[in-house]
Amino acid sequence: MAQYTAEVSWLRGEQDFLGHRYSRRHLVRLDGGLEIPASSSPHVVPPPMSDERAMDPEEAFVASLSSCHMLWFLSIAARGGFVVDRYRDCALGVMGRDPDGRMAMLTVTLRPRVDFSGDRMPSPDQLARMHHQAHEECFIANSVKTEVRCEPVQDASP
Repeated sequence: MAQYTAEVSWLRGEQDFLGHRYSRRHLVRLDGGLEIPASSSPHVVPPPMSDERAMDPEEAFVASLSSCHMLWFLSIAARGGFVVDRYRDCALGVMGRDPDGRMAMLTVTLRPRVDFSGDRMPSPDQLARMHHQAHEECFIANSVKTEVRCEPVQDASP
């Protein structure tokens, strides 16, 4: 069983926390060492308390689905003998209220454009089947219904 980690860190500094005048900018450190500036979405918390240039959780969710689909698609195309030269997806996530009235990512629409080369080109039907199979195999798409647990760690200091 594989495990993945992400460390999320934020420091208040001198900001007015109780007055809600604190930056939502934080740092995400992935298990490979990559550090990504992150923030709340400017659609949720207006600037300057949010940083529009940083990744927000909603963008990360949409990107994760898009990236997973692409990686599966590339593998499926290679196994099928199709040469992919370029893959570009302008994915779109739509946030709104779910049937229980909670804010949720209601839909994520992947809009991949794939350029092929070589002697073998997929038919429109083969292309659709490859995308369908990539969707079925995508770990992230299969995880959207995953239980999310919160297990706070108690601070040992007094």
